[in-house]
Amino acid sequence: MMCNRNFRHSLMRAETEKQFKEALIVQSAKYKRQVTESLSEDADRGGGEEFESYTFKQMGRGIYVFRQIPLEQFNYIPGKEIFALAPFNTLPPLAHVGAMGLGLCLSCLFFVDQNVSAALVNSPQNKLVKGPAYHWDLMLVGIINTFLSIFNLPWVHAALPHSPMHVKALADVEQHVTNVGTVHDEIVNVRETRLTGILSHVLIGLSLLFVNVLQYVPIPVLQGLFLYLGLSSFSGNQLFDRMMLIFTEGSSYPPNHYVRKVPQRTLHMFTLCQVAQLGVVAIFGFVDLYYLKMIFPVVILLLLPIRHKIMPKIIEKKYLAVLDS
Repeated sequence: MMCNRNFRHSLMRAETEKQFKEALIVQSAKYKRQVTESLSEDADRGGGEEFESYTFKQMGRGIYVFRQIPLEQFNYIPGKEIFALAPFNTLPPLAHVGAMGLGLCLSCLFFVDQNVSAALVNSPQNKLVKGPAYHWDLMLVGIINTFLSIFNLPWVHAALPHSPMHVKALADVEQHVTNVGTVHDEIVNVRETRLTGILSHVLIGLSLLFVNVLQYVPIPVLQGLFLYLGLSSFSGNQLFDRMMLIFTEGSSYPPNHYVRKVPQRTLHMFTLCQVAQLGVVAIFGFVDLYYLKMIFPVVILLLLPIRHKIMPKIIEKKYLAVLDS
């Protein structure tokens, strides 16, 4: 009801806050019956009136502040069966063959994503004591995704940037001041436990009980949350640090190992090559063309021969070994 086109247009025509409140009251009364029906279950539990009042106030404020921006919301269908088998029998044989090809590309993408996440988590600078389990993690992801594919549910994969951020959240960090006056963070110890991962995913599962409330959260709010997570993960990222070195004076460089062992020109050349590859990947990953998105895994795989065949012709292997470490 709150996303009704006439309702939104009447509020957007208000020029002052007073006119907006008057329009909100008129439209709220006009559609009160629809609200009452949609919240009948909450009313039976004794919380319908409070929830209705809260919804009108909060959604009204949001529409007034962002009245020029069309907001998209989740399309939640209550009562729909979640664990329903995918309609495999409706596909022709050629469609199954095509799905196998796309599945192979996605499997390669999952393999790369899983190994990148594991490499970032098990980085030597994190000083983890317990050994990694690359094959075990990948096998579990494959088993879980097989089950999800049968029931037409979204896949799971290694979470970037959440996994490295999880390690930092469990770490004891000390700050050291270098000779040039810069502050350098160093991980001293990481509390390696499975409890935090289990509890966080249990809370994610419990969010299914509040879908009726979560559907009122605009999608741009969640996109802003993910944007914040991505930006906050820049700290400590080697590519981002090397990008900042391009705009930093040489005397202010931090005493990182690649700064000490790689010439400045070579360092910037490697950074620019990575930025160019990142730009190409971003084009295929974010452009609103489904055919380009379908070959996104292939583009990711092409980065491997670029790194092992083309990059050694531009930068010496001994410097590449330092920059990749």
